[in-house]
Amino acid sequence: MRIPHIIRIGALILATTGFYTYVGQMVPQKGVQPPKETALGAVLSTADMAKIGREIMEGKGICLTCHTIGKSGALRFPDLAGVGSRAGTRVPGLSDVEYFAQSLYDPFAFVVPGFPPAMPPVNQPPIGLTDQEILCVIAALQTLGGTPTVTMKTTHRYYDGKPKPSAAPPAAAPAKGSQLRPGVILQPLVAHYQRPAEAPRGGGER
Repeated sequence: MRIPHIIRIGALILATTGFYTYVGQMVPQKGVQPPKETALGAVLSTADMAKIGREIMEGKGICLTCHTIGKSGALRFPDLAGVGSRAGTRVPGLSDVEYFAQSLYDPFAFVVPGFPPAMPPVNQPPIGLTDQEILCVIAALQTLGGTPTVTMKTTHRYYDGKPKPSAAPPAAAPAKGSQLRPGVILQPLVAHYQRPAEAPRGGGER
């Protein structure tokens, strides 16, 4: 019996949809939650900073979306296990704090061999961590094979400890009804009659 062409197409669509649905269920799903804002105070202990820094890495900083901790094999980005112990010797002349700061603020300055230069600066959009949040992330990174030493008063090449000037406030909107004053309404008309007369066109010398 000959199967109608339309039925063959329908069966193919159903089979394809079912296959990709099955494959999609086999891939581990990772829920993405809105960034969690953390209130940071100047009196946080280093241990508290490390704890908050780990939360930022897992949340707002999205560090662990690409980086792993304690995995080997084909990796998209360097594994962070033990990074606290090797950070101080990774780049000559940089301490562990300065190396971590450079990696977060200016990740293209040094790229771990074998990996692509694809990490964005975390202090800029779309991540947009504050200087204080980055200090907490540095504390968390130090705990991965080392001992955290940073405090909320720690400074480095990219942060001098001084608060950054806030952006200029937006211009105030016109007062309600101000656009309806007679002077405002007649202003375009007055400007038109005050405009100097234009020279006649087409009579210029050649």
